[in-house]
Amino acid sequence: MANKTQLDSVLVLGAGKIGSTVADMLAQHHSQLRITLADQFDPSGQDDRQVRRIKLDAARPDDLCTALSGHDAVINCLPYFMAQPVAAMATTCGSHYFDLTEDVAATEAIRRMAVNASAVLMPQCGLAPGVVGMLGWELACRFDTLYDLRLRVGALTRHATNSLRYNFTWSIDGVINEYCNPADAIVNGERVKVQPLEGHETFTLDAEAFEAFNTAGGLGTLCESLQGRVRNLDYKSIRYPGHREAMNFLLHDLRLVERRDLLRQVLELAVPHSRDDVVILFAAASGLREGRFEQETCLARIYGASLRGKARTAIELSTAAGVVGALELLQQGKLPAQGFVRQEQVTLQDFLRTRVGHHYAQLAGRAPLPAEREAEPA
Repeated sequence: MANKTQLDSVLVLGAGKIGSTVADMLAQHHSQLRITLADQFDPSGQDDRQVRRIKLDAARPDDLCTALSGHDAVINCLPYFMAQPVAAMATTCGSHYFDLTEDVAATEAIRRMAVNASAVLMPQCGLAPGVVGMLGWELACRFDTLYDLRLRVGALTRHATNSLRYNFTWSIDGVINEYCNPADAIVNGERVKVQPLEGHETFTLDAEAFEAFNTAGGLGTLCESLQGRVRNLDYKSIRYPGHREAMNFLLHDLRLVERRDLLRQVLELAVPHSRDDVVILFAAASGLREGRFEQETCLARIYGASLRGKARTAIELSTAAGVVGALELLQQGKLPAQGFVRQEQVTLQDFLRTRVGHHYAQLAGRAPLPAEREAEPA
């Protein structure tokens, strides 16, 4: 790996729930950084000693270039369709680039940009894709011969009461994107595309019933990294039973998959947002270890907590921790100093040892220590 990378300033694009959490998490754990939080609307809140808030339309190239030129790194928390233009401008300006996109096409475009880049381009740094890729790689490396790797993630409302059994805890655009686009998988050793909402399964975790089904983007680049090393690899989103059937009715019986703008309007008006959430990660790997067929599983639940005196949800904390941890590892010299970086290039143990790794402490097999969080689970 490269030597330590000196970072003095970070630009966070998007002052929504995730972007503002990223800015606060940087301020909480990296007080030496100069942080700018930018949004096309005036960001709420007051400037403080560590976070400056500015109005910026990232769709205006000249304005974006001016903002980037004053920062060593940018964390893009804008919708997935802004990943390519922002990454392209960051490459031009020589700023290290991180984002949270689950969009496969955007990631492939960013990979092409990175060929001659002078700085790091690291998309897919959130929860899934993101930390789940680190977990998948960690489990894969524990087997001499890997047969099956199953990764399941759910961002769930703890008390949904509607027929969808679901409230929005994160981006509506992100949910639509992952429900409507094909997903990557490895089946019998071959990389394939599988249809979203298919591959339905039911299971229980700690005596609670769930379902899971294919959704796009969660594996990031893991299929490419594990091709030739695993027989079957897939990623599915966890939901409460009944959700998949209701969404299938909307998307396919009513054909709203062909009218995504209308689908967004329907969901925005009919499905509430909720801050009472839990994030569930479940992974299962099986294969040969010292000649014996074994299986290993890992389960973690993440809850909301306080950050800089403000209540933050589980999805906000788990997503922000992924990208803030990646930035810290770049500073420590544990990532390449330039070019395209995949999530699985980050070892899970390195990530868990960062200042924000305690949000995923259950992945290390221990409960968070009192000093590592400002509040107990909400």
